[in-house]
Amino acid sequence: MTSAGATIIKVMPKDPGYAAGQSLTKGTPKKPAHLLDHGATRAINKARVNEAGFGIVQEFLKDTTRNADQGVRETPMVAMNNMGCKNDSEIKKGSRPSISDKPKDTSNGEAQTIIRAIPKGISNGVEQTKIKAMHFGTNNARKPSGKPRDSFSSAGDSVSNVASDSSRANIYRGAPRDALHGADSHITTIKSQNGSHKIECKRLGDPNKNWTPNAIRPSLWAVAAPTFLATLCFAQSLMGEFVHDDVWAILNNPDSRGETPLRNIFMNDFWGKAMSDNTSHKSYRPLCVLTFRLNVFLGGLDPFYFHAVNVALHCTVSSLLMFTCSKAVFDDQRQALATALLFSCHPIHTEAVAGIVGRADVMSCLLFLLTFLSYIRSVEFKPLQNTFPSTVTPFFLILCLVLGTCAMLVKETGVTVFGVCLAYDLLFLCPKRFKRPSSPDHPLNVWYVAGPFLKRAALVSCYVAVVLYFRVRIMGGSMPLFSEQDNPASFSAYILSRFLTYSYLLAFNAWLLLAPITLCYDWQVGSIPLIHSIWDERNIATLLFLGILLSVGFHCLVSSKRNEHREILVGLLFLVFPFIPASNLFFRVGFVVAERVLYMPSMGFCILSVHGLKILYSRTGPRGSSFLNVCFLFLLFFFSYKTISQSECWRSREALFRSGVQTLPHNAKVHYNYANFLKDQNRKEEARNHYRTVLRLYPQHPSALNNLGTLTSNVTAAEEYYHKALSISPQHSRALFNLGNLLRTQDRNDEAEALLTKSIRYGPHFADAYSSLGSLLADQKMHKEADDVYQAGIRNCPESSDLQNNYGVFLVDVGDPQKAISHYMLALQLRPDHHVAMLNLGRLFRSMGQNTEAEMWYKKALLISKDVDVITPLGALYYNTGKYEEALHLYQEAVGLHPDNVQIHLSLAQVLSAMDMTVEAEKQIHQMTEDFPNCIECFRLLSAIYSKIENYLKALEMIDIALQMNPVDPKIMTELHFTKGNQLRELNRLEESFKSYKVVADLNPKQAQAWMNMGGIKHIQGDYISARTFYQKALLLDPDSKLLKENLAKLKRLEKRLQDTNGRSPDLKVNKEKQTERSEKIGKGSPRSNGDL
Repeated sequence: MTSAGATIIKVMPKDPGYAAGQSLTKGTPKKPAHLLDHGATRAINKARVNEAGFGIVQEFLKDTTRNADQGVRETPMVAMNNMGCKNDSEIKKGSRPSISDKPKDTSNGEAQTIIRAIPKGISNGVEQTKIKAMHFGTNNARKPSGKPRDSFSSAGDSVSNVASDSSRANIYRGAPRDALHGADSHITTIKSQNGSHKIECKRLGDPNKNWTPNAIRPSLWAVAAPTFLATLCFAQSLMGEFVHDDVWAILNNPDSRGETPLRNIFMNDFWGKAMSDNTSHKSYRPLCVLTFRLNVFLGGLDPFYFHAVNVALHCTVSSLLMFTCSKAVFDDQRQALATALLFSCHPIHTEAVAGIVGRADVMSCLLFLLTFLSYIRSVEFKPLQNTFPSTVTPFFLILCLVLGTCAMLVKETGVTVFGVCLAYDLLFLCPKRFKRPSSPDHPLNVWYVAGPFLKRAALVSCYVAVVLYFRVRIMGGSMPLFSEQDNPASFSAYILSRFLTYSYLLAFNAWLLLAPITLCYDWQVGSIPLIHSIWDERNIATLLFLGILLSVGFHCLVSSKRNEHREILVGLLFLVFPFIPASNLFFRVGFVVAERVLYMPSMGFCILSVHGLKILYSRTGPRGSSFLNVCFLFLLFFFSYKTISQSECWRSREALFRSGVQTLPHNAKVHYNYANFLKDQNRKEEARNHYRTVLRLYPQHPSALNNLGTLTSNVTAAEEYYHKALSISPQHSRALFNLGNLLRTQDRNDEAEALLTKSIRYGPHFADAYSSLGSLLADQKMHKEADDVYQAGIRNCPESSDLQNNYGVFLVDVGDPQKAISHYMLALQLRPDHHVAMLNLGRLFRSMGQNTEAEMWYKKALLISKDVDVITPLGALYYNTGKYEEALHLYQEAVGLHPDNVQIHLSLAQVLSAMDMTVEAEKQIHQMTEDFPNCIECFRLLSAIYSKIENYLKALEMIDIALQMNPVDPKIMTELHFTKGNQLRELNRLEESFKSYKVVADLNPKQAQAWMNMGGIKHIQGDYISARTFYQKALLLDPDSKLLKENLAKLKRLEKRLQDTNGRSPDLKVNKEKQTERSEKIGKGSPRSNGDL
């Protein structure tokens, strides 16, 4: 130790008794320095001064031009010119002792190795030795003209880079892994091998605290940068809706909505079906469903909060990936930052982050990284030992197992993290070289040395086996059932086609990571045609990808310097292992390509990409480095722009489905989804066109045929579509259901019943089939059988609110209103916004005379829906209970909401008429006749208004106009002729009135009122025999009519009076004047009161 505080480490002869703490270093080049390439005189390895102030070990080759006892002379570091370092930086001479001891093993003029340690900072006024930093890995650095070139031909001769010149710094260059591993590195051991010198680090202090190969701590801004970029890229998705699978996994899943017991999420699949069900998707992700449930509990069904959680998780994963890379992959924090930035904005993540159900992939990736970090934290890292590292912190190993299990319970691919952990342990935490002892009894035999790793591997492997056993058992011992549309290659009858297509899909997924230009939410049904021949040109891409992947992996594994290939191997581990479950290697998957499953493998891709850029940097000069910087920034900009634009597609169902049609117009599935959306929006013609496109691209699509049948107005064509769908898929429950309902409308009830029964058999959880079959049986008065069908439906579909509502309607029809109320209430418990059940409750209470309760339920329904079907019954309640003001305000508001709805306008005019606002009512209707010139009801209502003010001629004129429109519906024609008969009767034009009633009787012989009014006219005219005949016909049709019985009683009294007065048979007619005087007033019936709504 000099007065300046410098520590001198001498190269000593081998002596087992040297003082503790000294470092024995021997440098014995096998070749004299003058024989080195290009006459290099020395190679310098430098390491940065650590923060704790520990010494720096430098190694110099002896200059061949000086004697062995001469001091160390500085040489210019000419290679720094192209590495971003200043040439005028040199090691300044300070107070230092001379080196007099000569190593024993240095002889014959060989280069002597001298080591000295220099303290950090300035001590005792002595000037600090300056350390020059160089970038790592530059083999083509040139020295100025006229001077010899330094040789760095071997790995050991490389100059270590620790701190680069800020004026030329880039984010890819970094110190070599073996130069320095953090602030705790102190002593180095220099190994001489083939003339090369290598510096290795040994950590000081508690080995448990130095749990990873690297100890670079990311700064706060470095952590914030990926978070900011990720938020920027996915901010648009916060305004998105529930789209695509979100609807089924959240809106239609009672487990996610929190409407079922908490234990159900551990018994059902991701979509809410029981895992034991044969139709279950078998995707067991209870922890992900639990997060959806928490979202609903805290923020309701507002999609904003669901998207916010997804974005927050992605930001967390991006920052955690940088932390992981800085700990276990890269030496330089800037390379870890570059990896995280590339990951945070990669467009392939759009589906996983912008789609709410993609939370399973994002959250599983987060737990994947935490599991990996916990595992390597549990292992003791001792790079200088020849023994396998032991498990020093069992807590973190147990935590690793718990987190890995949670990753699997979020999404199945999370289980692959255990394979990554074991592979990383074997490749990088265990010794790189282990010399096998000659005797098995040797203290350091293989089993003894490798015992710690084997114990860890056995523990993790057994644990994974147990977890997978329970996972398979939860599935009920069966795999999920997929259709040919989901994964066409897996249904191919030819092994060669399956093999070639599966292999090509590996290359295709890699291309999506490398060039995410064409992205789509669905890659099924024709997106990627099968490969049937070895001569298909796509096989070239397969061979190229697999060749590169296998050759690089094999080279890194067999290399003697595996540590130098750490970044490549870790990148391959992160790329390959998470993708194995989606590769069809072990079991069939339900997709061709799914961008969301590339979320985890993309971590490996980003690591490999940054490593590749680092290699490019090492082979370029300053200008090339600047160009690569610009290229990397441009790549980030392109990825960010693509991610933002792709996120826009996920903001709504229409935008998503339209983007699929635009991106993959040859994909039948995206046309089918878009057609379904158009059908829901009542854009029927556009929907029909896309369904036809589906059938052109994929003629064997039964669902497209079925849906096209539902949009066809031609009954014969619709029946043909249904039969085609059933010929392709005889067990298509919805096609059976639709065909059964179609036959029911044609009174082919037996066939309809058989089809609906089949629909239930093949779709036991199809609630609509139970409702339709129950209604069919109820119409046939088979109430017991109908009740059994409804009960079976409720047992098999306990979450169907529609089925509970329909059963309530059935109970009302069979006269059990109290039980009906309970089922309406059950429907509302299952779906609180079920406004149809509210309307039915209102109607039921209205029929029971409980108008207050009826009004309450009508108003509740109106808060949910402003549809005409909701407004009309409440308005009718107000009208019929004399609350005209409330009815007027309701219909005036409704006219503003539905300006094109004729019924609302008619109801408003009728309310105005009831309030004696005849002029306003007449004006309202005349305006309607201008807007809707073919509105028959408008003229009927005008006729009623004119009749009310006793303007019968005008009323008759309006009815004649309506009749001239020749309505197709015979019921409307019947009512118009009946109204005309009433107007003629009021004008005392009895013969014409009789003819109108006669037309009514011809159109509808069961119209009792027409027969009664014809009898009344004959009664007035004194034709008692004809009158009695018409009365009796009416009495057969309506035996409970009080008015008809009164007219018959009057006729009987009149006949008896005539018999007593004239002594003649009542068969004879009397004089009209006398008959008018003797007759009593005769009541007339009407099928519809003009004053009713």
